[in-house]
Amino acid sequence: DIFKAYGQLHDLGHAHSLEIWDEGKMVGGVYGVSLGTGFFGESMFSRRPSGSKIALAWLFAILRNSGFTLFDTQFLTDHLATMGGIEIPRDSYQSLLQDALQSHAQIKTLPKDIDPAELF
Repeated sequence: DIFKAYGQLHDLGHAHSLEIWDEGKMVGGVYGVSLGTGFFGESMFSRRPSGSKIALAWLFAILRNSGFTLFDTQFLTDHLATMGGIEIPRDSYQSLLQDALQSHAQIKTLPKDIDPAELF
């Protein structure tokens, strides 16, 4: 059911994934849903140490470059906290969510030869 739902969301332009590849092998990734200028992370994975951290960092840079204003990771974990994730009060979140849903952004693909220092 989840696979089918995400396929439908992808067809509508709302479900997105980002994979990290090394020497022809997928070593990490993250996926989620975009609505307005909000991105709602669903899950991430690693097949090598820090694979998901690299994916999350690139996703953050892509979202920032694309005009997104809210990156919701559902809940704060130690893993996310090491990357700067924070919890915010419910009323603050609801305000950010309302603003994000009233705006529009589209995920932009970054050039393959971009220098990561330019993004981070």
